[in-house]
Amino acid sequence: MAFHKFDLVILGSGSTAFAAALRAAELGKTAAMTESRVLGGTCVNRGCLPSKNLIEAARLVFQAEHPSYPGLASATIEVDYGALIGQKDAVVEEYRGRKYQSIVTENEAIKVFAGDAHLEPDLSVRVGDEILMGERILVATGTRPHVPNIPGLESVPFLTSDLLGAGVPEELAERPASLLILGGGYVALELGQLFSRLGTQVTILEQGPELLHHMEPEVGPALREAFAAEGIEVLIRAHIQEVKAGGPGVLARVHVEGEERQLEAQHLLVATGRDANTEDLGLQEAGVEVDGKGFVRVNEYLRTTNARVYAAGDVVGSEQGSQLATPVGAHDGGIVARNALGDEQRRVDHRVIPRAIFVDPAVASVGLTDLEANRAGHHCSCRTVPLNLVPRAEAVHAGRGFIKMVLDRDTREVLGVTMVGQSAPEVIHEAAMAIRFRAREADFVDMIHVYPTMAEALKIVALSFTKDVSKLSCCAE
Repeated sequence: MAFHKFDLVILGSGSTAFAAALRAAELGKTAAMTESRVLGGTCVNRGCLPSKNLIEAARLVFQAEHPSYPGLASATIEVDYGALIGQKDAVVEEYRGRKYQSIVTENEAIKVFAGDAHLEPDLSVRVGDEILMGERILVATGTRPHVPNIPGLESVPFLTSDLLGAGVPEELAERPASLLILGGGYVALELGQLFSRLGTQVTILEQGPELLHHMEPEVGPALREAFAAEGIEVLIRAHIQEVKAGGPGVLARVHVEGEERQLEAQHLLVATGRDANTEDLGLQEAGVEVDGKGFVRVNEYLRTTNARVYAAGDVVGSEQGSQLATPVGAHDGGIVARNALGDEQRRVDHRVIPRAIFVDPAVASVGLTDLEANRAGHHCSCRTVPLNLVPRAEAVHAGRGFIKMVLDRDTREVLGVTMVGQSAPEVIHEAAMAIRFRAREADFVDMIHVYPTMAEALKIVALSFTKDVSKLSCCAE
């Protein structure tokens, strides 16, 4: 056994872990990270980076064949699927080398140990034949795709979002002819549209009452309409009774609105949420409490029930208002390092977390929904404006979608914004900054926006509380 001592020992090597390790080094401390798979965690290897790379490629293919401008003829872009996957892998490898591996190589204060980590009762961390001793411990092991309990699933080959990983057995070497997707969340929707635009026949099954039903109620129907226009079949209130091998690959027996249907596809993709990577870590023996789903419980300082152990990132789930998102983990990893190793004791604040789903039309939101605001005790006022009333959207034939703003009726403070439409992931940052500083709808009205831009949607929806915005002349107020 080899023993190593560090100021901070981190279980994991994703965005949360790297942010904490870098901040520890800035504080003049040493940090160790552990990794059981590939350096960098989910985002760079299997999530954000490869998915957005392929989504953009698929958009180019689709828009060439379906130009939105009259007078532009459609064109067919030949897709070499193997080469497309190859360039995705190259992008991931280059990015991981530049943004992750080079940091470890060049910074002597940070070390990485490969293998499965186990937290011992004395708070040492065992990784193979290595024992890591740390003044403080950070659990940042992230999550993995959830596998639901569906009859027959254990005997049928199926895919998860890990299919985006580079060089892994699950990575698809050939484009599937057909794909049946279980789930109606952001992973299901992004991958469903991606493969559909590359020529795969896609069916999405959501057992809930609507796609993205945790968001504003206008979002799900808007996406179903858009997906239907592209030939993607979306079934809501779809309950899987059984899956088995058969047909072109897999057969599924499904109850939809009280009727039974038999669906078949070449591949089955399971995208039904995420599970915490906490089993077999030794957390319970170390006095670290987890909730009923395995997510680590933390206080407002991101400290666990063991005062020497912290946790941050996806592994804490919704604790302290957190969300499963790469920038949230990176943000909180830095806070952990300061709280654990520095003089500062900073409470985490998850009040303002902008989110985006990279479908077309894109979805973005920040703050509270109408329902959440009312449940929180606000007297709410809401307005929803179709994007075809935004000059930029109309000018570039991108009028599909809407923007919705939620106000506190008494104070006029903006509590939440949701947008479905072109550039929504970019526009939402203005709303996020405004909510952070507790802006009112009048602040959006008084703000001079560049004309014509999609960001003007924020000004227009703010104006809609006092005016009929269908009767505005261009950027007039």
